[in-house]
This record gives sequence, structure tokens and C-alpha cells, in this order.
Amino acid sequence: MITVTPESFRLAEVFTISRGSRTEARVLTVTVSLGGITGRGECVPYARYGETLDSVAAQIATLPDTLTRADLQSLLPAGAARNAVDCALWDLEAKATGKRVWDLLSLAAPQPQITAFTLSLDTPERMRAAAAKNAHRPLLKIKLGTPDDMPRLEAVRAGAPATTIIVDANEGWTAEVYAALAPHLIRLGVALVEQPLPAGQDGMLAEIARPLPVCADESCHDRHSLPDLKGKYDVVNIKLDKTGGLTEALALKQAALAEGFGLMVGCMVGSSLAMAPATLVAQGAAYVDLDGPLLLAEDRDHPLVFDQAGIHPPSAALWG
Repeated sequence: MITVTPESFRLAEVFTISRGSRTEARVLTVTVSLGGITGRGECVPYARYGETLDSVAAQIATLPDTLTRADLQSLLPAGAARNAVDCALWDLEAKATGKRVWDLLSLAAPQPQITAFTLSLDTPERMRAAAAKNAHRPLLKIKLGTPDDMPRLEAVRAGAPATTIIVDANEGWTAEVYAALAPHLIRLGVALVEQPLPAGQDGMLAEIARPLPVCADESCHDRHSLPDLKGKYDVVNIKLDKTGGLTEALALKQAALAEGFGLMVGCMVGSSLAMAPATLVAQGAAYVDLDGPLLLAEDRDHPLVFDQAGIHPPSAALWG
């Protein structure tokens, strides 16, 4: 039996990107029960991809009460609905067999991974203060994506002069704005820029030199995305809510590496339950951005552990 429950988690602070702000993470929790055992998964429906809590719940409602992961890949498209069900099915199998998901996949036990900490879009003064507050972290990700981002860039670097910085424009720049900003990103020691141009309007990236690595986020969903990314991007951001679950995320990881792409593993703003499966995909990635729980004022029971070593794999009580 499949059940879907909408839930919300308060954010510690208002979170802003170029497309808007939020004060809570609104998620769907999916449970799949069979023989008295229940597996769980979480997804974050994303308006950018035409998803709402109701539309994703409606997709899940079309599924039969019993199904396999292989069935699921053809029954639902890549996206939040398939992600939550896929991850719940993995959790169900782990609990039914008494094994961890990585053992079911014949993977090495996952190790802690350093994760980025995200600073949301704000005034330069507030972004500088946030950078200074978090300057002890090894990796900061800053949300940009406006025509006037130079003061923000300068402010964050001043606040965290020694920290590695990656920038996420969330499709917010034009080709002209990015061309003007790129030399300054390099000057300020930015290590990576994520989705500087809108998906579908990023052809210019194939026509310019890219001394600063460029990562595809909104332009990369699953393995079908890869052919269009060649020559335009150096890194792909794998998010389970885009791939439609752990099954496709691992397949995308393998295919992307075979095509010569670097890897970033990211997330929407969700709870520890949403991040848990992604810790498996994050093993060996150049950049890990699984800080969703760090942005929350409240989390699941048995939450993921974050410490100086990074984000730790989940306990069996949480997932998998």
C-alpha cells in the first residue's frame, strides 16, 4: 500500500533565490507498506518544473498498490513523484532483508562527505555578515542571479576570505551579464558556477572558453539530458527530485562519468529523509551540496549527523 502525506518543516531563516523566497520546506512523505514492513521516501515538488504538492500526489495515486522499482521507471516520468516512491521502495527492501541499501547495491559503505552550506540571496551587507558567520565552513554556496550581483560577490569574499566558494545563479543571468561577471568570478576565486543561463537558452556556453567550470542544474535531469550538455557544461548536478529517485541517480552518475563530466550532488530544501539516499550518490563527487537539513529549524527523528567530517550516511532508523 502506498500513502502520501504532505508535511512542512520551518526554515531557520528566510531562504531566497532568484525565483523567490520561502519560510518553510513543504514536502511529501511517501510510505510503501508490504507484509507489515514500511519504507519511506521524501520529495520536494518544484514549481520550476510544473510540480505542486497536489499534482505530485495525484501522480503517485495512479500507481498500483504493489509494484517493483523496475515497474516504477516506466510508470512515472523523472521527477519528484517517482523519487519519493523509488526511495521508499529501496527503504522497504532494506528493512525486509535486514541489509543496508548500499549492501543491496554492492557498494562500499558510504563515508562522510564535506557539504556546501548555502547562503541565500540578500543584500550585500547581509550576505557579507552571513559569509563571516559561516567562514569556518570549508565550502560555501552563494545564491545569485540578478543583473547587479558584483557587490554581493565582493561582499561574500570579504566575509569569508579563505573559504572555497561556488556560485548558483539559478538561471538568473543573461549571456551578457554572465560574460561581464565571469572574469570577476575567477578573480574572486570562485571554484564553480552553477546554471548561469536559463535551460534551453545556454548555447552560448559552447561558444566561449570556460576557465571557470560550469555546472548544469536545471539543464540536467536524467541520462536523457546528457547529449545536449556536451560542450556546454563541465559538471552536472544530480538531484534525486530531478532524476526521479536513487535508481536513476546512480545510473546518471555512471553515465556522466563515462562522458567525462564532473559530478555535483545537490538537493532541494528538504529534511534528512530527502538527503539520506543522496549520500550514496555523493560518494566520490567533486562537490556535494546536501545542506537542506542545516537550513531547517526542525527535522525528522533520527536526523542525519553533520560535523567537521561533513554529512554522515543515515542510520537505519532514518532510511535504508
